[in-house]
Amino acid sequence: MHAPDLFDSQALTLHRARRIDPAMYLHDLVADDLHDRLSIVNREFTEAVLITGFPEYWNQKARNLPVNPRSLQADDVLDLAPASADLILHVMDLHWRNDPVGQLIQCRRALRPDGLLIAVFPGGETLTELRQALVRAELALTGGAHSRTAPMGDLRDMGGLLQRAGLALPVADLDRHTITFPDLTTLVRDLRGMGETSVLRDRPRQIPPRLLFPAAEAAYREAHATDDDRLPATLELLTLTGWAPHDSQQQPLRPGSATQSLAQALGVPETPAKD
Repeated sequence: MHAPDLFDSQALTLHRARRIDPAMYLHDLVADDLHDRLSIVNREFTEAVLITGFPEYWNQKARNLPVNPRSLQADDVLDLAPASADLILHVMDLHWRNDPVGQLIQCRRALRPDGLLIAVFPGGETLTELRQALVRAELALTGGAHSRTAPMGDLRDMGGLLQRAGLALPVADLDRHTITFPDLTTLVRDLRGMGETSVLRDRPRQIPPRLLFPAAEAAYREAHATDDDRLPATLELLTLTGWAPHDSQQQPLRPGSATQSLAQALGVPETPAKD
């Protein structure tokens, strides 16, 4: 039996349609990071694709990259032909996919041998302060708490996705940023402006209690306010990097095939283990 979808794809499309460019600063951070990563890859890519929920916005951002990707609309089923790309950049979308492994498998199939995939998305501790404040406020007001923010995968879980998708030389790393806001209203406005408010299928549909957000802001300030009374928000960006398998890539040695012991490599005496 197919498990019910966690996210509402129609709501995601509607949320992204209200994009406000000044709120897209997370995408700007990602663009700068991709530029740095691609600049040190000793490869020339001729068929690059950039998957994003905001193709029009990224058509402008991609002009500053050292490659020239075509922007492709993010979706559960990607418009990618098999072996059609030597580079795929999957930007700020994987965290909203109901089947993230399936999404990576589609990318893997679209890559030519020795093609590169880089996927960037929020994860881990992103918005942990907001989550805590909302739960604390709603528990105090109603005695219970709804799921008002989406779950985020941590680095260890996400790194395993690359191997499950059949990608070689998998690497997962994390960059943590802290952005401060004058108040909760500004934080929520920016999340709406970048299309990152919750699209959980079981999110509450009724109007929240009138005092919820004032109580959440009070809880937020009490627990996390900076010395100048601003609200810090943790933003983690996970980056997954993997290659389509190819014979030219480094391969792990067979267990037991080593010709030199660890002691020899370290230049120290080897002490046999006692019975």
